[in-house]
Amino acid sequence: MKTKIFRIALLFLAAFGLSAGNGVAGETARHGIAMYGAPALPPDFVSLPYANPAAPKGGRIVFGEAGGFDSLNPYILKGRAPWGVRAHVVETLMGRNWDEPFSLYGLLAESITTGPNREWVEFTLRPEARFSDGSPVTIADVMWSFETLGTQGHPRYQTAWKKIGNMEQTGPRSVRFTFNTEDRELPLILGLRPILKKAQWEGRDFAKSGVDPVPIGSGPYVVSDFKPGEYIVFRRNPDYWGKDLPFNRGRHNLDEIRYDYYADGSVLFEAFRAGETSVFREGSASKWLNSYDFPAVQAGDVVKSGIPHQRPTGIRGLVMNTRHALFADWRVREAMITAFNFEFINRAINGVALPRIRSYFSNSPLGMRPGPAEGRVRELLEPFADSLPPGALEGYSLPEGDGSERNRKGIRRALKLFEEAGWTVQDGVMRNAAGEPFAFEILLRSGDTQNGAIVDLYVESLKRLGIFPTVTAIDSAQYKERTNTYDFDMTYYRRALSLSPGNEQRLYWGSQGVNEPGTRNWMGVASPAVDALIDEILNAPSQEDFRAATRALDRVLTTGRYVIPFWYSDISRLAHVRQLHYPEKLPLYGDWIGFLPDVWWYED
Repeated sequence: MKTKIFRIALLFLAAFGLSAGNGVAGETARHGIAMYGAPALPPDFVSLPYANPAAPKGGRIVFGEAGGFDSLNPYILKGRAPWGVRAHVVETLMGRNWDEPFSLYGLLAESITTGPNREWVEFTLRPEARFSDGSPVTIADVMWSFETLGTQGHPRYQTAWKKIGNMEQTGPRSVRFTFNTEDRELPLILGLRPILKKAQWEGRDFAKSGVDPVPIGSGPYVVSDFKPGEYIVFRRNPDYWGKDLPFNRGRHNLDEIRYDYYADGSVLFEAFRAGETSVFREGSASKWLNSYDFPAVQAGDVVKSGIPHQRPTGIRGLVMNTRHALFADWRVREAMITAFNFEFINRAINGVALPRIRSYFSNSPLGMRPGPAEGRVRELLEPFADSLPPGALEGYSLPEGDGSERNRKGIRRALKLFEEAGWTVQDGVMRNAAGEPFAFEILLRSGDTQNGAIVDLYVESLKRLGIFPTVTAIDSAQYKERTNTYDFDMTYYRRALSLSPGNEQRLYWGSQGVNEPGTRNWMGVASPAVDALIDEILNAPSQEDFRAATRALDRVLTTGRYVIPFWYSDISRLAHVRQLHYPEKLPLYGDWIGFLPDVWWYED
């Protein structure tokens, strides 16, 4: 009987041109995919919710960037490439809706199909997809891009590639990836892989940095002009194949996007004041209040816009490199955090008291809760109890100063922690039992005036402990080289985190980043608990399990005391010329990827 029913089912599939991979329940080709549940937008959506489909086309925007570039290949570890190549020239199979935690919709791909347990994913290309030179985007381009990025590209692409057990073309416009590892996020990660033109790289070394070739992509813009280290210009392609897709309505409105590079980051604001650039992101609350009274603002030619968001705080502060013996002891790191006179520095730098970053995912449903770990969070942490930092299970909160400049209470507590770790003040200098001074370097990028001011105040606090660090400012190229190889003791660190953390967490603090260059694990986290919790995040069967795993990870990272955290703001401060406009409806993520300049337009 079962055999007869199965034969009837096969006849039905054949009659309607369906296959086992595309037609049965759980394996239906769809217009989009969400990390959990169904994507919010229906198949017939008109545009992204934060785009204005009626936005006019035309105009230009000029950004100011610190540093320079010597490469047009942003997909390798070597060289410095403009991020605009990835943002404007090259496309992915699917695009992200930044008004949802993590949902993708078809871009180069017209549909996505997954196995019942996401053990494989299949993408079907749109027949009309074209590169800017008019040639079609093919499955050969897709497969070559995945393999090349996974084997020769930046380390951030390698993790997902290693999880692909098989890659095969399943139709004229379809490709399937079968996984060798359980990971619910992988179909979405692969949907966001850049698709490059295979023919452009024939006979070339993909891993070699340089400005040749100028990349040919399928995106809405082409590189029209550039001078390494000085500027790059992207012009909107009038023949862009995807301009009428619902996903793109109201996007890519500007005819020209230009990036001008300045060797010293301190001159960026002056360039904006002088009208040389169109927009400036202000990171200082104090400057936002006190430095925007110049003539262009008074005349209404420059507008101040506050863009709210609902994303986690992420982490921003001074990171300690635990690969170096000086910062290997958690008590030393706690002492360094305690010596950072947050309340005083916050007021001195910002003029107002901004809220402190309490944990990596704070200000969101994913952040650790105060007090002892409970419920599912505790269950996830208990197997690692012997190796967890103090406070992970019991509860932890950042030390607080008394608000005074001298911060006597904090200094006394820091001295006690140093003593427990084997360091005491001898003849006015913090030394260990062997008489060696507690000496280290704080590395900064040249022109980083705000963080330089924070470090200056911190150094004054450290002097009260008999600690006299060296502060070194270097250019962008040197800074990238040293941070890529973890050649620093302490430096400024910032990691923006989303409402749907996933595979990128391995790049941020997975144990493979301890020795592998080019990851974002600058602090040198090597924790079995962290690795296991990232696995839990990737394979969580429900939103509740996902949140518990992320909260547990947040506890381990925060109590690891790797970063001296600064403050955060739940708005972005954007000053811009009055001709630049954005939609009233703002995305969940606010001023983030996909917002500026993607949905802005120029209009007098």
